[in-house]
Amino acid sequence: MKLAQDIIIKPIITEKSMMDAQVRKYTFKVAKDANKIEIKKAAEELFGIEVAKVNTMPVRGQLRRQGMSQGRTASWKKAIVTITENSKTIEFFDGLM
Repeated sequence: MKLAQDIIIKPIITEKSMMDAQVRKYTFKVAKDANKIEIKKAAEELFGIEVAKVNTMPVRGQLRRQGMSQGRTASWKKAIVTITENSKTIEFFDGLM
């Protein structure tokens, strides 16, 4: 079994994710092989929140060039975690808004 720190890798800080944080939706970069149930348990364990719903999506790597050589960035997985109305918010995101 994986640890919660191995499942949720880091938060995603963008304009859209900050707007979603105001309606209790938080965005994270997660392990590629993690499923929704594992992500839900990891978020509840790490942040002490009640998760209502988890949406996941794969993000394809982008094509990058430098001169004539080209390659791809690594693909990864994104998860949007929606918390319940009576749950407390995540303090990390509160300091950014």
